Amino acid sequence: MRLNKLLISKTQSTGFSLVPRTIGKIWSAALLFFVFLFLPKNSFSQEIKKDSVKRPKIGLVLSGGGAKGFAHIGVLKVLEEAGIKIDYIGGTSMGSVIGGLYASGYNASQIDSIFKKTNFDELINDYIPRSSKNFYGKKNDELYAIVLPFSKFRVGIPEALSKGMYNYNLLSSLTRNVRHVRDFNKLPTPFLCIGTNIETGEEVLLNKGNLVQAMMASAAFPSLFTPVEIDGNLLVDGGVVNNYPIKEVRNLGADIIIGVDVQDDLMKRKNLKNATRILVQITNLQSIDKMKSKIKDTDVYIKPDIRDFGVISFDRGEEIIRKGEEAAFAVYEKIKSLVNEDNFYKKPKLKVATDTIQIQKINTDRLDNYTKEYIRGKLRFKPGSTITYDDLKTGINNLNATQNFSTISYCLQPDGNKDDLDLVLRENPTQTFLKLGLHYDGLYKSAVLLNLTHKKTFLKNDVTSLDIILGDNFRYDFNYYVENGFNISFGFRSRLSQFNRNVTTSLGGLTSENPNLNLINVDFLDLNNQAYFQTIFVQKFLMGGGLEYKYLKISSPTLSNEENIIDKSNYFSAFAYLKYDSLDNKYFPNSGLYFSTDVQTYMASSDYTNKFRPFSIAKAEVSFVKTFLRKATVKIGADAGFNIGSDSVPFFDFILGGYGYNKINNFNYFYGYDFLSIAGNSFIKTDITLDYEFIRKNHVNFSANFANLGDDIFKTVDWISMPKNSGYAVGYGLETIIGPIEVKQSWSPQMSKSFTWFSIGFIF
Repeated sequence: MRLNKLLISKTQSTGFSLVPRTIGKIWSAALLFFVFLFLPKNSFSQEIKKDSVKRPKIGLVLSGGGAKGFAHIGVLKVLEEAGIKIDYIGGTSMGSVIGGLYASGYNASQIDSIFKKTNFDELINDYIPRSSKNFYGKKNDELYAIVLPFSKFRVGIPEALSKGMYNYNLLSSLTRNVRHVRDFNKLPTPFLCIGTNIETGEEVLLNKGNLVQAMMASAAFPSLFTPVEIDGNLLVDGGVVNNYPIKEVRNLGADIIIGVDVQDDLMKRKNLKNATRILVQITNLQSIDKMKSKIKDTDVYIKPDIRDFGVISFDRGEEIIRKGEEAAFAVYEKIKSLVNEDNFYKKPKLKVATDTIQIQKINTDRLDNYTKEYIRGKLRFKPGSTITYDDLKTGINNLNATQNFSTISYCLQPDGNKDDLDLVLRENPTQTFLKLGLHYDGLYKSAVLLNLTHKKTFLKNDVTSLDIILGDNFRYDFNYYVENGFNISFGFRSRLSQFNRNVTTSLGGLTSENPNLNLINVDFLDLNNQAYFQTIFVQKFLMGGGLEYKYLKISSPTLSNEENIIDKSNYFSAFAYLKYDSLDNKYFPNSGLYFSTDVQTYMASSDYTNKFRPFSIAKAEVSFVKTFLRKATVKIGADAGFNIGSDSVPFFDFILGGYGYNKINNFNYFYGYDFLSIAGNSFIKTDITLDYEFIRKNHVNFSANFANLGDDIFKTVDWISMPKNSGYAVGYGLETIIGPIEVKQSWSPQMSKSFTWFSIGFIF
């Protein structure tokens, strides 16, 4: 009776003829009558019992549709509630992602939780955490508003395609239980998905190999994600050729097909307003026509009403899931007819395996421009290490952050009780970039930044960068750096900084014979050249040191001497430093810790003032950032520095005041005071900033800072007394493509006037 009902149900849903099946039933009845006459009763009863628990194999087909694929989760919830056991799954695009997770063992509620926790803004933008960038990368990536490929004196267009590493890392961690399965028929639920060969336009069936890579290829939406290479084929979203793989699932052995269709209908002209919708429309031109015949071949067809949602409506996931539930409940009687008391199935929660991995080997292809030491230095682990999936994700993000590789993929191969990490890296063919930036502040004034960056200039792992800064004050910054992973890295830097500014006569070394002058106009020029080495210390700290040559020229037309020169000397020094930086954002951080300390010893000078004696300067800075409400953060910081051995050269004193400029030498910000207002050979400072992001990328903040500053303040206990200098500021900040735009109104109880500061663009 049960099988007859299923046959009738299938006939009603597909329109197939009942005549052949009726004849089949007559022959079956005759055969049963014959068996009843000639076989013992006990044998017959056993056969009847066996047939009563036999059930049809059920295949599930999940179409692609971007964010609208969330509806699949709602459908899966209803199928589980009805007691349906899925025997085979086939999916395309988002259907392949959700289907692959379900086939890996997760139940619907677990997949629902996974997607609710996923940050889809970060997924689409292939978010690379700031912590994944090395110190050199952080500095450079926070200067430029525009980055363009540059080759043969021609400016190219950026690819603007995501490699999808955020998604790859996420899926790798989620499918850890089946990471060694290479035949998808051997997954907890047999699975397949569809990709499109972008070179030939042919459909590619993905049912073997690396599960994560297969899901990524099937979901590689054109123009959003880069194509995925599998077995020499360059694959994109399978929805281009087959968005509903019903035939392929039937071939697995499915008797009954439950299909969920979340693809768009064709849109009218008025709705084709952006590139994404046009691409979706092109993809749907053929698939919608093909769906007409596929619907007829679907036993239980489920079509959620998701007309009000788009392929990138990830922020409306919960609504889309509910639409999937509603559509499944609309055909609940058909679904329930596939189940009886004997075959009701409740899918258990997947017990996720430990995220600890023992890495036996790290295998990579031979690279032209980068060494194995460089790769392992980026990964931050070596063969023989025991790591977690978070460690693996961090390492892959570190590689991705370099922008040196156009393609990154990996899989874990079994090696006894351990795993081998097989990395596939394709080097970025673009090695030269033109970068642009804009900035304005009250010290250097307006500036346009032009940068030329070239990789592999002389050696493997190297990068050469030249900044030319044009505007009110010409500047340049040249860097050559060779990064050698866990081994010692080295580099050379040359920088010219200059500005013209009215400063107070109280600053060390700046004096006027005219007692009526409170301010003097100063031309400041600093030419700095450094040769340095550095390495990663305990995998978190940057430790380094080197030698420095500095030419310092300070002059003023308001002074009475003939040359108007305050200093014009060459200085030779050695330096060492230790740094740690886990801030998630340089300008508006939500979390993290920053620490820096360095010591510099000035050993010799051409001594324009005839007063030079060797001396050293030590300084340290620490800041801590924590979000205490959803959009509110607090940043607490402290700075200190002192002179060791001599005060013969006051031009390297600590000078405080102003905000928003590029710090050089011992200049530092201080709210409430004008630029370069107070100085001393030692200081201690604390500051606190409360920031609230009231609208996305819009910030209001309040800051306060306190300092004791003077000559040799640490020789007594004066430095722990009530602060002699204090200041406050309220501000507004906007995150833009050219960098932060900030305005601050500051004041100090010690000053008779307040100051308004503007800072526009990344600080350089």
